Amino acid sequence: MAKYIARRVFYMFITLFLIATATFFLMKTLPGSPIASASKLTPDQLAVVEAKYGLNEPLPVQYGKYMLNLAQGDLGNSFQFKGASVTDLIINRLGPSFLLGAQGMILGVLIGIVLGMIAALRQNTIWDYGSTLIAIIGISIPSFVFATTLQYWFGVQLGWFPVALWKDGWMSSVLPSIALAMGPLAIASRFIRTEMIEVLSSDYITLARSKGASGFEVAFKHAFRNALIPLVTVLGPVAAGLLTGSLVIEQIFAIPGIGEQFVKAIMINDYSIIMGTTLFFSVFLIFIILVVDVLYGVIDPRIRLSGGNS
Repeated sequence: MAKYIARRVFYMFITLFLIATATFFLMKTLPGSPIASASKLTPDQLAVVEAKYGLNEPLPVQYGKYMLNLAQGDLGNSFQFKGASVTDLIINRLGPSFLLGAQGMILGVLIGIVLGMIAALRQNTIWDYGSTLIAIIGISIPSFVFATTLQYWFGVQLGWFPVALWKDGWMSSVLPSIALAMGPLAIASRFIRTEMIEVLSSDYITLARSKGASGFEVAFKHAFRNALIPLVTVLGPVAAGLLTGSLVIEQIFAIPGIGEQFVKAIMINDYSIIMGTTLFFSVFLIFIILVVDVLYGVIDPRIRLSGGNS
């Protein structure tokens, strides 16, 4: 296991190096300038500002300095936020994004698992059709449609929750978390239903029933546990996306999270924030994938990770 994790960490650094390189050069192809007042400055003034940020240096030199700073853990400074550290900006925005993502993920997965199990255990009944319909709606309708609908009914019409902004504590997170939960709910429901139906028709399930295993034991100890492996696989990247900020949902609800900051940085060509946020998301995604691989051996003892082989 230790050798396997060490190899994965090594590959992680290679992946991050390639992502950092690609992101850096892609940023340089964007039209416009990261300097907000570039259009109002004279050529001499613009040259002074570019020299301050190193934008007047040859591209290979800029790349070399960026990678050197990155190796030291320095993501650079923002062009638009008075030279604020990108690391500090991400950390300050992480709380709301993580809270929304965690709530949406937990809510969606728990409800989705329940719906999927009901559909599998009550196959071809009204319970199965109902849970399948909910899953189809959740996967078909975009999250921003759910978001605006929730805002209108529960925020404007009923007044139960704030429509937007991050000023009422936990109450401000309820509606965006529900909107975020619809995607994981649909995914969990569909995968659990499909996998449990397949597992319940297996020979070893028939054998367990012939030995007198109860319906509860068959459903949870055998069928559900084996159905978790594909679900964990697909939910790993979904969790990374939710926990690091939803671009659309944070914009709709005016949540001061990473996603909202990332969108603004793209609109104003703030290279440092764009590259730093991209790397942060990449690290989180790779870490989640590593955790998912390790969880395989926990969920199913037949799976053993050793030296990079399973």
